[in-house]
Amino acid sequence: MHARVVVDELVRCGVSDAVLCPGSRNAPLSFALHAADAAGRLRLHVRIDERTAGFLALGLALRSGRPVPVCTTSGTAVANLHPAVLEASHAGVPLVVLSADRPPEMIGTGASQTIAQSGLFGGAVRSAVHGGVADGEHGRWRSFVDRAVAAATGATGGPPGPVHLNLPFAAPLVPDGAGEAPEGRADGAPWTALPRVARQADPLPLDPSAPTIVIAGHGAPDGLHDLPVPVIAEPASAAWPAALRTGPWLLGAPAAAPLRPAQVVVAGRPTLHRPVQNLLAAPDVAVHVLADSRGMPWTDVAGTVRAIGAMPPLAPDPTWVRRWQVADSAAARALDKGLDEPSAPGGLRLARALVAALPDGAQLLLGSSNPVRDVALGAVPRNGLTVLSNRGVAGIDGTVSTAAGAALVHDGPAYALLGDLTLLHDTTGLVIGPDEPRPDLTIVVLNDDGGGIFGLLEQGAPAHEAAFERVFGTPHGVDVAALCAATGAGYARVDGADIAEALAPAPGLRVVEVRAGRRELREGHALLRAAVDAAVAEVL
Repeated sequence: MHARVVVDELVRCGVSDAVLCPGSRNAPLSFALHAADAAGRLRLHVRIDERTAGFLALGLALRSGRPVPVCTTSGTAVANLHPAVLEASHAGVPLVVLSADRPPEMIGTGASQTIAQSGLFGGAVRSAVHGGVADGEHGRWRSFVDRAVAAATGATGGPPGPVHLNLPFAAPLVPDGAGEAPEGRADGAPWTALPRVARQADPLPLDPSAPTIVIAGHGAPDGLHDLPVPVIAEPASAAWPAALRTGPWLLGAPAAAPLRPAQVVVAGRPTLHRPVQNLLAAPDVAVHVLADSRGMPWTDVAGTVRAIGAMPPLAPDPTWVRRWQVADSAAARALDKGLDEPSAPGGLRLARALVAALPDGAQLLLGSSNPVRDVALGAVPRNGLTVLSNRGVAGIDGTVSTAAGAALVHDGPAYALLGDLTLLHDTTGLVIGPDEPRPDLTIVVLNDDGGGIFGLLEQGAPAHEAAFERVFGTPHGVDVAALCAATGAGYARVDGADIAEALAPAPGLRVVEVRAGRRELREGHALLRAAVDAAVAEVL
């Protein structure tokens, strides 16, 4: 009976989607979720792989902002959710782990599929509740659920994030014919009304006339579009449409000393660019951080942040701001000229073409490693897009499933830009049963047969050539077309220059493969860097 109570209370708390993996010990929850889906109270998504299921739930929650439960059986099934839980924790996504467990007296006895699940996720979850009350205590079960959802959504005052609701079930594990879940509060309200949390911060102690720039990273809030100062933003930040096209390139330019700010305001969590990290670590720059409205912790890798607060009015010297604009225009011209060359890095060329060709109202999820960086370095920032990325811990885990989940709740065409290793890391994300809701999602995969990003790092230098290809390049030779055929996903292969033709909105899940090379990647980036540096030196 209490499985039906738990699902009923989740719906009352605003849950509209749930993800389920098959199992025996979670059979009571499976029946309850299926019944709720049949009644139109929520939409159920069933997956056979727990890691994929966790990231599908993450994508649903990331895009919708609503808590999304993922339900598993006991044992290693729960442990497979750990990567998604970590991403949700660091990105502030309200993921609800709903794990079935053996009765307490079976823990430590050698019973099959039995581990100590309580506390499994450690400090990665905002709350961990281990159910253990009698079936008849419906109010207690509802209270457990309300506390978990409150912690996941930040209604308890802390930042939003994942929670773990661990529920032991004893046999029998099939419905007992006792009927529907008992009523909760009137009008479908939660058992316990959840509060709204409002956070306010004092203005930052900035010098309003000092040369100032804003660095916006993942999770940066809205409201940064009309600032009178230069904005350098990552694509997954709300500030990206108003950002300088070549901000990351300018920070690394040797001739950019006239652009150096006296103070920097950080919004969100910037992680993509080394020149940004170098600037934030500089002792001669005053670094401040916008307070996060959700209560997420501030970013301060170098330990240089002086204050946390709200943005005050700014009025820097217009001549200094104009200098940034002139440099950005010159750098953009040099960048585009370089990208027009057939020998330019394929990822940067694809990112520029893809972002420009997407229809207004589209959603674009960017894979970690090179895709998100290619968009940051090569594409022209624009309005009309919702850009997402798993930057909490920046792994490539479960990205296909995250994109699928986000697509299922996006009102418009949905796309993803991934590398080949990211696709292969979540091939079961392409496996969707015939009775499941299917996303309308186009996944563009830049296939350079391995780990292209490592060629741009220190280990990609010629001195390490003997070891590089096997332990960093990791070529795989996978036939992506055959993979799509095996999983039932649509497939097309196009040249990067023709990507616009493959982006017309279409129903279902499909993969568009673009082939590229890796061996010229390091030299190609170096040539672009030199061209941009030269252009900036001419105008400063």
